[in-house]
Amino acid sequence: MGALSHIFEANGLATVGVYPTGDIPERMRPPRSLIARFPLGRPLGRPRDPKFQRAVLSAAFSLLSAPAGPVTDTFPEVISDQAEVALSCPVPPRYDPDLPAAVDEARALRPAFERGCTGGISVADPDAVEAALDAFDRLARGTPWKEAGLPRDLLGAARAVLGYYQQAALGLSDHVPAARQAESWYAQHTAAGATMRAARDQLKEQGAPTPLWFYLLPATQS
Repeated sequence: MGALSHIFEANGLATVGVYPTGDIPERMRPPRSLIARFPLGRPLGRPRDPKFQRAVLSAAFSLLSAPAGPVTDTFPEVISDQAEVALSCPVPPRYDPDLPAAVDEARALRPAFERGCTGGISVADPDAVEAALDAFDRLARGTPWKEAGLPRDLLGAARAVLGYYQQAALGLSDHVPAARQAESWYAQHTAAGATMRAARDQLKEQGAPTPLWFYLLPATQS
């Protein structure tokens, strides 16, 4: 983004960049930068808080009246990701003991997943998530990774499982979780998280390429 701002400015388009830390503006020296110390993925701070988001945008747009710079300002409020405090979500009890625990759990969470859908946008296909968790369960139990029926896009499937649980967390919670709280809940307190952790360990033990096992769970949860 910093490099693009120089290109746009050279062609007569004024730019302002919003960055979570000051290291990128220091290296790239874009013309105008607002440092907003918020978690990654939340560049305007608090979801569903239009007043706060408008304040961030106003601070950014106010830099357009400054000279070409580089000019840097810092938004006064800091928001932490609170990943160390997992979201408190009730996990449904087992429904079908004949299913792998993660698959049974994901199926029971489907109503919460559907409630968590905002604006008609769904982050995952529930049936595909269940199928992926079934394969990851086989891997976690020691099936060779090339014989476990894993999805072709292994990391894409892992991201879909994470997204499914994060969306379900929105349906279970009465507020918008802090950044990464739902991630920590998924990784540390659900059957799916335990399955993915065991699957990751099996991939590593079986000599699978490092990116496949290292990124099976968010790196922040390793």
